[in-house]
Amino acid sequence: MKRIILVLILGMALSLIMPAISKAEYNFGDNRSVTLTTKAWEALDKGDIEAVLAFTNKCITLYTEQAKAMQASLKDYVKSEAEGGTNQDVFNYWALNDIGTCLFIQGEAFRKAKMDEEAKEAYKTVIDKYSFAQCWDPKGWFWKPAEAAKERLMAIETGKSYDFGDYRSETLTVKAWAALDANDLDAVLVYTNKCIDLYKDKAKQMQSSLKAYPWKTNEEIFSYWALNDVGTCLFIQGKALRSANKIEEAKAAFKRIIDEFSYSQCWDPKGWFWKPVDGAREQLAEI
Repeated sequence: MKRIILVLILGMALSLIMPAISKAEYNFGDNRSVTLTTKAWEALDKGDIEAVLAFTNKCITLYTEQAKAMQASLKDYVKSEAEGGTNQDVFNYWALNDIGTCLFIQGEAFRKAKMDEEAKEAYKTVIDKYSFAQCWDPKGWFWKPAEAAKERLMAIETGKSYDFGDYRSETLTVKAWAALDANDLDAVLVYTNKCIDLYKDKAKQMQSSLKAYPWKTNEEIFSYWALNDVGTCLFIQGKALRSANKIEEAKAAFKRIIDEFSYSQCWDPKGWFWKPVDGAREQLAEI
């Protein structure tokens, strides 16, 4: 009898401390937003939705008020180094950036778990409340969680999903060429518009720095990557629109190359560069 009572007491004691043990499974480190966001990404990579929610909710609980204040102080995205500002300018809005990123991570976790309504709510919160958040990619650039959230919402609501890969201009341009070859206008517009939206500011900066085409070495030409890829994407866009008999829209794409990105060059895998502006003029002459 005494043994039974002792077992019951031990069982009750364990049931009382189990919640504390469960919470202790998650190491929040120094509780900084960047630490919690990093841990949330790692949990997402492992497919651990409970850990994702633990880290993201912790970050949201601690830093929501600061994030809201930062969002309210802005009327547009803070410009990074690639856009004429500095990366530190963007990093200064750390709470906004990390809350927006954490909500996007939540959306990704829910989406992968087939919890579409919860995913949509997380994505919409990023868009509605933290639209100017930016996330640093260790590969060397910033991306915008609200823009990515819009893409995910579209995928959920339309059933069409587009893979942007690493979001590099080169990657998006290659995907746009493939979509053009497949005669898929929707995909062409998705990939080209994504490249143009992300890199047009850098492309304009490169264009304004030139008075003639770079030509000395291939390496020099490739160094104008944003200008080259944005100009090429506009050419691809124009070709696709013309094929779809959207003539006025095609003209607008070709004219934009001439007016804004005339020094762009495109590498042909056969071993040479060609100039989108020349292709644009030829297309306009034929229309």
